[in-house]
Amino acid sequence: MGSTRTETMAEAGRSLPTIRRAVVKVGSQVLTTADFQLERDVFEALADDVVELRRRGIEVAIVTSGAVAAGIGRLGLTEKPKTIPEKQAVAAVGQLNVLWLYKEVFGTRGLAVGQVLLTRDDLENRRRYQNAKSTLQTLFRMGIVPVINENDTVMVEEIKFGDNDNLSALVTNLVEADCLVILSDIEGLYDRDPKSDPGARLLPRVDAVDETVEAFVGASKSHAGTGGMGTKLLAAKRATHGGAAVVIASGKVPHNLLRVFDGEEVGTFFPPTDDPLTRRKHWIAYTVKTLGRLVIDRGAVQAILGRGKSLLPSGIRRVDGDFDRGDAVSLTDPAGTEIARGLVNYSAEETRRIAGLATWEIADRLGYDWGDEVVHRDDLVVLLSSNGFASKTPTDG
Repeated sequence: MGSTRTETMAEAGRSLPTIRRAVVKVGSQVLTTADFQLERDVFEALADDVVELRRRGIEVAIVTSGAVAAGIGRLGLTEKPKTIPEKQAVAAVGQLNVLWLYKEVFGTRGLAVGQVLLTRDDLENRRRYQNAKSTLQTLFRMGIVPVINENDTVMVEEIKFGDNDNLSALVTNLVEADCLVILSDIEGLYDRDPKSDPGARLLPRVDAVDETVEAFVGASKSHAGTGGMGTKLLAAKRATHGGAAVVIASGKVPHNLLRVFDGEEVGTFFPPTDDPLTRRKHWIAYTVKTLGRLVIDRGAVQAILGRGKSLLPSGIRRVDGDFDRGDAVSLTDPAGTEIARGLVNYSAEETRRIAGLATWEIADRLGYDWGDEVVHRDDLVVLLSSNGFASKTPTDG
């Protein structure tokens, strides 16, 4: 970006790092009308903005919603399907329409798009995670715009992301993007619900998503989508902890995306944390599902939180769940408060057998050992509180 644009961002309180790659999430409410028809003008404006961003040297990946909504419109249904098989069938129909429109509007501007469908399983498994990353990196290198969506046609509850806001935050970390822009049907985060309170005030900047900020948000959901402002705040928290700036803005205003990158005070801006998690620790913290719990004593809690130590078997008091070596587990203090998450070096059965032992006793008990640490500090992410991850842990330094 040129110096003029950087100065404009600073004046607006939105001093961004140099942006080389961005993720843009577009919601169903933005892409469809009230009667579930695709808004071609919105697709056209989005394509224009992406063309201009690429001219400025910024690569863009799009996380798109709209498959189910488009399927509802295409099939003439009067309401959203309720069962997973119905959603899968409707999404299979709607996905064709959504991608066809992306293909057409970008194609007329000389850009090719490539469809990438993901499930949580794809990102939880480290090998498949790396495969997805390689595919997306190759698309960028070939000058193709990735259009990413959850694979609705094969989803089950166990492998769902929950919503595309969450998916967009995980993709931001996956592709190592510098910025996430969430285009919604409202202007940004308000201190109250603007639909019920005309005195609600738009917040132009939020430095941290904490309990005070979360209290602004209700559990509202749109008629076409799956998430409200709460899911967008959670996505902002996750993306900023990975080192990306986040903007939540209206996608109904033509070319708002370009205004964001021009540094105009559009929507709500969330700056990246000063000390972000590494990519690997972000993956452990936000992508991998925990399969068990280790209850640790107060000495182990102090060693992990205060001194950035690994978890040794001597500090473990109880083992819950059924997990294998390399799986993610939650670490809790004796009162049950989660203080960390990490990848284990021992299975649940092995951990139960060595819990409370000194490290030199591991091989005597098992007949072998995988190392002194049950969870090594390099595979450990410390929690800031019960509902958020620390932007930097002692082990990151």
